[in-house]
Amino acid sequence: MKFLILAVLVFSVGYVHRRGRVRHTLARQLTDHSSFLAPLNTLLYLTSRVPNRPYLSPDDFPEMKPLQDHWEAIRGEAQALFEAGAIKRSDVYNDAGFNSFFKSGWKRFYLKWYGDDHPSASKLCPQTTALLAEIGSVKAAMFAVLPPGARLVRHRDPYAGSLRYHLGLSTPNDPGCFISVDGEPYAWRDGEAVVFDETYIHHAENTTDRDRLILFCDMERPLKYGWATALNRWFSRTVMGAASSPNDAGDRTGGVNRAFKYLYRLRLQGKALKKRSRNLYYTLKWSTLGGLFGLFLLD
Repeated sequence: MKFLILAVLVFSVGYVHRRGRVRHTLARQLTDHSSFLAPLNTLLYLTSRVPNRPYLSPDDFPEMKPLQDHWEAIRGEAQALFEAGAIKRSDVYNDAGFNSFFKSGWKRFYLKWYGDDHPSASKLCPQTTALLAEIGSVKAAMFAVLPPGARLVRHRDPYAGSLRYHLGLSTPNDPGCFISVDGEPYAWRDGEAVVFDETYIHHAENTTDRDRLILFCDMERPLKYGWATALNRWFSRTVMGAASSPNDAGDRTGGVNRAFKYLYRLRLQGKALKKRSRNLYYTLKWSTLGGLFGLFLLD
């Protein structure tokens, strides 16, 4: 049984690694968070009802059209939040999902997160939250700001159970402010929507002198089979929901983020060790992974 599990893991990681034209190095892929979810993600890719490609047409998701129809009202609420300073970087200790982005200046305000509504959002953004509540396929949503000069490094999101929807609200409307998914760039535009698969390697950059403000949503990936949809919804509710991060003290903090403050301190120690001695850092890292792999085989 353990060799069957190992074979599934190896196949899945290889499948994820070879997906798309842009790839991490094999060493990076082996320790990337997408490898830990590779078996689940491969199942979701193989049962996907939409094509496995970097970008998808927003027209294929008609349930999202009310957001685009009311984009100016949504923009009004987002701009009021931004001007009040409510769209901000999180406390680095309580946002595991986007922790690494904050050092680049990326800012966010959560509207909902995988089953968790945020009371702060309902109070401050009643029109936007009401529109989102009518769209069952939207599992998570936020306002996100990419400031001038900010750059998000190449990465995959770890979970293939969703697709990413961006709606331009107040953007530079300039090719210098863009996202590149699997090597294909897209520049945000006011009132324009884009849908992409965030598990392809992507990066974003704003080389202009204006902030980029968008509505950012995770939509449930449509699947061919009811059992696959049920599995995806259970994982979304149970695991992704545990990564809920608050806007303020009145919002819930999920279990993953309650634990993350301790794990992040350990991560900081690892970064400090890497800065002092890269050789020692990688020796310890690969020795630990090799030891865990050996224990699995000997068990």
